[in-house]
Amino acid sequence: MVAIVGCNTSRGENTVELTLAGFAVTKSAYRQIIPQFEARWKKEHKQRVVVNQSFGGSGSQTRAVVDGLEADVVHLALGLDISKIEGAGLIKPNWEKRFPNRSTLTKSVIAIVTRPDNPKNIQGWKDLARPGIKILTADPKTSGVARWNFLALWNAALKAGLSPDQAEVYVKNVYNNVPILSRDAREASDTFFRQGEGDVLLNYENEVRLAAEKGEHLPARIADPNIVIEAPVAIVDRNVDRHGNRAVVEAFVAYLFSPEAQTEFVKAGFRPSDPKLIGDRDLLRSFPEIKQLTTVDELGGWKALQKKFFSDGGLFDRIQQEKGK
Repeated sequence: MVAIVGCNTSRGENTVELTLAGFAVTKSAYRQIIPQFEARWKKEHKQRVVVNQSFGGSGSQTRAVVDGLEADVVHLALGLDISKIEGAGLIKPNWEKRFPNRSTLTKSVIAIVTRPDNPKNIQGWKDLARPGIKILTADPKTSGVARWNFLALWNAALKAGLSPDQAEVYVKNVYNNVPILSRDAREASDTFFRQGEGDVLLNYENEVRLAAEKGEHLPARIADPNIVIEAPVAIVDRNVDRHGNRAVVEAFVAYLFSPEAQTEFVKAGFRPSDPKLIGDRDLLRSFPEIKQLTTVDELGGWKALQKKFFSDGGLFDRIQQEKGK
């Protein structure tokens, strides 16, 4: 069951509501962004706006919206998940063309996090396939970051000159080092940081940066090559039409691309959708430069990648089946 934060039945006549469904690791940024938008709307429109919030794994959020969670806005970890909601008839076609940068709201990359002093001497992607390494990552069936992790591994193998067959063996060896799959990025982080499990955490760069803000300064490598994690936003048209709140919903999404909101995303560890929106150069310079960045489109696009790797019977399922034997 998906929880809605901020839901209240006693709103008053001069109140308008909208509901945001986001993937788990965006919660800290929205904690700052939403009050800013609510204050701006009240000042400009003399009307109170309440933004209800639901956060969870991207795959779980997608299923929840398709199954009836009445989100007006979705900010998910990959375009494929929004396309699934579109396929259910809830979002109008060409949603990616409605907002700047193909509706990409935030960006990130994959970080390799180790224990202090790096006792297993993990330097990059190749080391993750070594026997005796305990890796924490999330489940591609429920989590967007898990699919990005998988693609980052696949991309690293190809960039190292391996053939597709050799890349498959490499990825299989890495997942043989994963004792248990977490539901989402936040759970993987909590298991690694709070419970002290694992030698390596594969996760969003923004999660690592957020942990550092909280005092967890663990060694993290932003390995080169890497993959561009593009997290898009979309309006759930059928729900908005039912709720009659399109004006405030469109204003909210537009605000998410403003310099004010984008700066809050950057403070929470995300790379901005457009660096030109961020006036604080020091904030941007704190992100490591990556020379070899690959996009999903360069790997074949989400439709082909989903079928090959993550659909029932795809490579991930085959790896898990062989692992269970």
